[in-house]
Amino acid sequence: MEYRILGPVDVRDGGTEVPLDGAKQRTVLAALLIADGSLVSAARLSDLLWGDRPPATLNAQIYNNISRLRKTLGSRASIVRRSPGYLLHIGAASFDLVEFENLAARGQSALLTGRFEEARHLLRAALQLWRGPALANVSEHLAGVEGPRIEETRISVLQNRVEADLATGRHTEVLPELTRLVGQYPLRERFRAQLMTTLYRCDRQAEALALYDQGRLMLADELGVEPGTLLREVHQAILTADPAMHRPLDRRLVG
Repeated sequence: MEYRILGPVDVRDGGTEVPLDGAKQRTVLAALLIADGSLVSAARLSDLLWGDRPPATLNAQIYNNISRLRKTLGSRASIVRRSPGYLLHIGAASFDLVEFENLAARGQSALLTGRFEEARHLLRAALQLWRGPALANVSEHLAGVEGPRIEETRISVLQNRVEADLATGRHTEVLPELTRLVGQYPLRERFRAQLMTTLYRCDRQAEALALYDQGRLMLADELGVEPGTLLREVHQAILTADPAMHRPLDRRLVG
């Protein structure tokens, strides 16, 4: 069995999709999966299903969704009622969020200990588990609570994977992607610092410096702040042609 939330929430059994009964059932399942074996209270489920406007029949509706989910999953999973809520055990089944986090942690460890090719492989494998925005077909309340946290983890892993690419000399290969990422996330200083480093290594120093100036103005206009330590140090290293700009890894870039 495979449980997946890194994209639309679904369940697969031997490659075949297990039908789930609508957004509410997917919301309940995703909430129980994210809890990773811990109890999820009925009040919490109510908040994730309906926000601050629960129906008068909320307890009955939660019970019905749990009951239907039990029938759908059968003996392949166990949903236990324990006051004041429920918990889910999936046994030896796979859960893409847990697999993603494990691969990401191993990749970051490899990156920090200089095993750059291994890090690149692990981090790419982690990111390949994503099929689109996480929790794409659940209630807006669950997506709003858990989605940003999970997305932030994805971005951190993506930044580490870019760093592994740079550490293995793939600056030319990663340049188009980094350019797109800075356009997509213009206020994320780590992507900008990585692109500045990439441009410098591609003998495009003037563009790297212009990218810093663009970021400095944007940070001032949007947030009223100056560039952080990372951007300032990369900028200074480019100005002074610091040999460190060509070293395999700047540990400050690893989140």
